Order: sequence, then structure tokens, then C-alpha cells
Amino acid sequence: MAKQVVREEARRRRRPTRQGTVLTETLIVHTALRLLREHGSTGLTARRLGLALGADPSTLYRYFAGMDDLTRAIGDELMGRALASWTATGHWRTDLRALGLAIHSAYLAHPQAAVLTASRVTGRPREIAVDEAILGILRGVGLPDETAVRVYHAFIDQSLAFAALDAGALALAEETRTADEEMWGTTYARLPATSHPHIAATARLLTRRMPHSAYPTALEMLLDHTAAQLPSQ
Repeated sequence: MAKQVVREEARRRRRPTRQGTVLTETLIVHTALRLLREHGSTGLTARRLGLALGADPSTLYRYFAGMDDLTRAIGDELMGRALASWTATGHWRTDLRALGLAIHSAYLAHPQAAVLTASRVTGRPREIAVDEAILGILRGVGLPDETAVRVYHAFIDQSLAFAALDAGALALAEETRTADEEMWGTTYARLPATSHPHIAATARLLTRRMPHSAYPTALEMLLDHTAAQLPSQ
């Protein structure tokens, strides 16, 4: 059974850690992001986090109900960073494109955390704020609610799915990632036209494009689809 999280005002009365630091949710999440970057998703444990903070691991349960609760908080932190880097202009397509790219970029800045959290629903304030913004843009241009929800669903899942996919590549060891990317030139580009005519015909283009994310292209396709759903003026 998960331990009860201590109220915020009670946490503030806690003494500093052995390192002289006063713990906060924000500090714990930021430290967790650092540990994920250094050790990968399997390296994030209460014990390691406690050591990094100079606190007993049990102290973490005053702030989070468990490691899964901390995972959701990390996902919400990434959403918050995306939202903080985004400014609405009032033009629906510009705003959706910018928000999608901001989400993708925020997750790729922390690939190990992205792999851990992209599939999670946090239910936390900043994730909710992002969802509210997306739905507000879609409903604001006159899309019926059913259409707005369908496009929202595709938009957020596409953003997070590409974030997880691209972050997974970034989380690989550099030599592994490089070998994967070079496969397009060392293997695909050398396939004979007699057996693989379509790959051979497009090999130069594949070699140039495939090492890069397809998210911007997929995002434009979704925006084109959304534009076609707008009510006639």
C-alpha cells in the first residue's frame, strides 16, 4: 500500500538534508532527470535518488506516493517545459504546429525520461494545461466537439509517440545509433535494382532522410487533415 504524501506545508518544516539542501518536489524531479540522463531508466531508484539528494530514501515518500508517482511528476515536468517554451499567436495552425514541436523538443531534451514517461497519463496540472490548450485551439476554430476530440487524440498521441520513438534512438549508445543510421547507406543503398527496384530508385533520398525524425512531416499531414475538417466560412 502506498504511503500517504505529506502536505506541502508540513514538508517545508523539514530540516535540510546532509548536504544542506531543503527538499522540494521540484528539486527531486530535477535530480531524477539528471539520474535518468546519467544512468538510464533502470538507474532511477529510491536509493540512488536518496544518495544524490543526501537524504534517506524513505524521505522521498513524504513528497511522492511511490516511484510511479514520481514518474508521473517527471512526465508533467516535461509537459511543463514544453508549455513554457510555447506562445499562442491566435492562429490555429501556427499554434498547433509550435506546440507539437515544443512537446517533441522537450521530451527529446531528456531522452531517457521520455522513454520512461511518454506513454503515461499523469493527470497533473501542466499536462492538463497542455490538453486544455489543444482542445481550446480546436474548438476555437469551430470544430464540433467530436471532431475536436478526435483530432486532439491524434495530435497528442502522435507527438508523444514520435517523442518516444526518437528518444529511444537518442538513448542508444552513440556507436549503436551511428551504426543504425549508416545502415541506409551501407545496406539499403547497395540493394540491386533487379531484386529491389523501388528501394534502389529511392536509395539516395532514403539515405538522406531516414536518419532524421519524421515527426515534422507527420505533424503537417495532421494539420492538413485538420484544415480539411474546418467548417466553411
